[in-house]
Amino acid sequence: MLKRLLPLLAFALFLPALSFAQDQAAGQFRISGRVVDKETKEPIPFASLGLKEEQTGALTNEFGFFQMAAPEKAQQDSLIILALGYYRKAVAIKRGVNVPDMIVEMPRRVVELANVTVKGAKVKDLSLGSRNNTPGEGMIQGMPGSQYAFFVKNDKNKKLGNVRSVSFYIGENGFPREPFRVRIYRADGNYNSPNSDLLTENVVVSAPKGGEWYTIDLTTYNIEAPTEGFFVAMEWIVSGDKFYTTNFMDTYTPYGQILRPTFEFKESRTWSYTMGKGWSLLTLASNGQRYNAMIRAEVDMLKD
Repeated sequence: MLKRLLPLLAFALFLPALSFAQDQAAGQFRISGRVVDKETKEPIPFASLGLKEEQTGALTNEFGFFQMAAPEKAQQDSLIILALGYYRKAVAIKRGVNVPDMIVEMPRRVVELANVTVKGAKVKDLSLGSRNNTPGEGMIQGMPGSQYAFFVKNDKNKKLGNVRSVSFYIGENGFPREPFRVRIYRADGNYNSPNSDLLTENVVVSAPKGGEWYTIDLTTYNIEAPTEGFFVAMEWIVSGDKFYTTNFMDTYTPYGQILRPTFEFKESRTWSYTMGKGWSLLTLASNGQRYNAMIRAEVDMLKD
């Protein structure tokens, strides 16, 4: 048995080199490697890598491995690596060169949690975001590494405590049980876009089924809600098989679970993220109501 396995293992190890050789012969160059923790050398799953000038990106798998096309536009590009809970890193990449077996070591970001003491205050539950139980027409889908973030606004300026839970309305079609990552952001980017992570740990979840709200309990993470509100995002991390092709774009293949939209707000509160390109505001509308992701959050409301 061992004698039969050894040739197979050798062939498997030879495949990446063969792939690189074939790509180079065809004038195509690739970057491949692994993203790991600088101290522990443990792999970092679902880290995003993007070429700044090329505006292309990739996502590491659960073992920290990645592979992507090398730059073609500029003589030299910057490979930007982002991982939740780590400092951002940039690596210079030259055009026309294969970069195999790259090891990217990420320094961990130390997050100091503030001690929040509530004296003489009553804590009640407050719901922010979508209030509908019936989704609007349409669907929101993403490729691995893409995100849709909805701003759960503190409309009535209530005094907020910690985030209790977040909920996503998952569509019944597609692959509703595909895993995705929950992201929580502060609205401190350009034009109040999502930027700083409030949830600094990997929370990867999977809905039991679609066609309903799916709620994730976040009480153990002690996330203090900003007074103005915050962004709740779904990040696609695993690609499913091809399951749907639109009539007007035969080459478009969505992946994973479907997030349903809502038209209950008159303002655009949803931003989309694409690796290598960053955040952009969704501005679609119907009958004066804006197209937004169907997301909500439950937070502590403090009353004296």
